[in-house]
Amino acid sequence: MPTIATPPAEFVDVVPGNCLEVLPTLGAETVDLIVTSPPYNIGKEYEKRVRLEDYIEQQRQVIEECFRVLKPTGSMCWQVGNWVKGAEIVPLDVALFPVFHGLGMKCRNRIVWHFEHGLHCSKRLSGRHETILWFTKSGSYKFNVDPIRVPQKYPTKRHFKGPRIGQLSCNPLGKNPGDVWIFPNVKHNHIEKTEHPCQFPVELVERLVLSLTEPGDVVLDPFGGVGTAAVAAAMHGRSAVSIDVSKKYTRIALERLERLRSGTLRTRPMDRPVYAPNGAGSTRRRDRMVRLLEPRTEYSA
Repeated sequence: MPTIATPPAEFVDVVPGNCLEVLPTLGAETVDLIVTSPPYNIGKEYEKRVRLEDYIEQQRQVIEECFRVLKPTGSMCWQVGNWVKGAEIVPLDVALFPVFHGLGMKCRNRIVWHFEHGLHCSKRLSGRHETILWFTKSGSYKFNVDPIRVPQKYPTKRHFKGPRIGQLSCNPLGKNPGDVWIFPNVKHNHIEKTEHPCQFPVELVERLVLSLTEPGDVVLDPFGGVGTAAVAAAMHGRSAVSIDVSKKYTRIALERLERLRSGTLRTRPMDRPVYAPNGAGSTRRRDRMVRLLEPRTEYSA
C-alpha cells in the first residue's frame, strides 16, 4: 500500500501568483532550501513559448530572487530537462549553469533522475532522464546522507585482513545513493497523478528535503505546480512556501495538503523498488522477441 503522509509542519503557505511578483515580498536570507522544476519553454498550457535567450533571461531573474531569499547555509536545487526545437535539444541544466555560477554559487552535484516511461522519439534516442543541479550559497551548508541511505549491495561483506578483520566493511545504515536516482515519473497510473501534465514525484523531493534541511527549516518552490515540494516538506516536519501562477494548480495543491492533514494523502514510498514485471529483460524473453522479428525462411521438401 502507498504510504499515508504524516501531518504537516508549523506552516505551509500556498501562494497564487507570478513568482517574480511574490518573491520580492519574502525577506532576505529566510529560506533553507529552494527546490523546483520550472517550465521548460516547450509550450505547455501553463507557459508561453519564447526564444531560448528570453527564457534564460526569465530564469535568471527568478534565480537571482531565489538567491536573495536563500540563507548562507542554504541549498538550491533546479530540476530541468531539455528545451526541444524540432529534432534538436538543448539541455537546460547546461544553459542555466552559468546563471548560478555567475552568482558565486557552488555546484555540489549534478543529479541524474532516470525513469523508464516517456515519449518515443523517431529521429533521436528517446529521453529517459532529467537532471537536478544542486548548488549551495556558500562553503558552509547542510548535508546529512543518513536519512536517504539505500541498502548495501553486499551488506554482509567483511574485512578479510588487518585490525578490523571479520568486521563489517560497509556502513550498516546503508550506502550513499549516489548521483543517479531511479524513480518512476508521474504518469497516468501513478498513485500521485493529478491534472498537472509534468508533475514530479514526492519521493524525489523527499531525498532533497531529508538530506539538505533539518526539521523546522523552510522549503520554497517558486514554480510550485500542484504542491509536490510543499507536500514533501510537510511530510517531514518542514515549513514550506509554494508559489504558482495557475489558480487551478494552487487549488489542487491546497487539496493535497488538506488530505495530508487528514491522513488520507497517498504517496509512493521513497524506498520502494521500481516495479519490474515477471520476465522483463530475461534472456529467454529477449531471444523469443528476436526470433519473432527474424524473417521466415521457406524450406523445400
